[in-house]
Amino acid sequence: MSHSSLFNPFRLASIPLKNRVLVAPMTRVSATDDGCVSDLMFPYYRSFAEGGFGAVITEGVYTDKAFSQGYRYQPGLADIVQAAGWSKLIGQVQAAGARVIVQLMHAGALSQYNPFKADTRGPSPVVPKGRQMAFYRGTGAYPAPQELVPSEIDAVLKGFADAARRAQDAGADGVEVHGANGYLLDQFLTDYTNQRKDAYGGNTLHRVRLTCEAIERVREATGPAFAVGVRISQGKVNDFEHKWAAAEDDARIIFPQLAKAGASYIHTTEFQADAPAFASGYPLARLARLLSGLPVIANGGLGDPAHASRMLADENADLVALGKSALASPDWPKRVQEKTALSEFSFDMFSPLADLETANAYEAERAARLHP
Repeated sequence: MSHSSLFNPFRLASIPLKNRVLVAPMTRVSATDDGCVSDLMFPYYRSFAEGGFGAVITEGVYTDKAFSQGYRYQPGLADIVQAAGWSKLIGQVQAAGARVIVQLMHAGALSQYNPFKADTRGPSPVVPKGRQMAFYRGTGAYPAPQELVPSEIDAVLKGFADAARRAQDAGADGVEVHGANGYLLDQFLTDYTNQRKDAYGGNTLHRVRLTCEAIERVREATGPAFAVGVRISQGKVNDFEHKWAAAEDDARIIFPQLAKAGASYIHTTEFQADAPAFASGYPLARLARLLSGLPVIANGGLGDPAHASRMLADENADLVALGKSALASPDWPKRVQEKTALSEFSFDMFSPLADLETANAYEAERAARLHP
């Protein structure tokens, strides 16, 4: 079966892409302890470029040294020292043939590690559902966050803007505002975690306000031509089953507001991207595309080339982003084009220690190819 539609070029705002297959952002926790790019990150990201992906969306990068860091060994863009390593890494990935979009993330109440502050911040003092992820060195229940006050909200927005400018200066092709998966901006959007009585709480229009303001501030910092995307989801890392309370009525508010704020594209992530977003009807990516008028990247369960191709053929999305399937086969695009078998995914691939083994094996193979 031909999957040629996946390999048609596409222009995502200011970013010319050689194909429509991207690497989705995945938390790797393999930076240095002070949030700088580590040696381990170079072969990891470069492998996707050499494997034929059109672009790589980086793991979530924390934006400030107040309350944004989520995990130990998470990379940051909170200062010029952290930014220096990104310049070299981005250059290598681009030289290997892929574009780079840096995802900007504030963990909010889901922070599991913060060397700068002892407590956490969120929209309201509501204990998050679930438990911290032991996989990322968390233990026990999440603590109740303190409610962000107006001056801290402005600091959050400044962090997004400053980190975006650092990413741009480091050579990134674009940035993505992380408004998904239960992190801070999604906490503001979610009804049960946002109990505020001010302009950021209450109805859906008010709850999406902080995400829109983050997009606006990033746009102001980077200029009108730079690609500024936003990632949106219903489910969260601590609440997989969550659905928007007003279903499609919420979508009819959220997606047009993101476009109005100046987003270049919307990146939706669902457990299964081609399934109805609610009890019936269109997938979330299709709703985003119809209601925003923006290009849409779809993520979630699209590792089968037939599913990915169908997502485009049915006009549910403009591009697809692969996570677990990309980890299993960093050369997924080349394999699909050459009609060779794809590797099976194992959750061990999420481990930083597995990263080290994979990186060493990859470097050895690469050296053998270069110097047979």
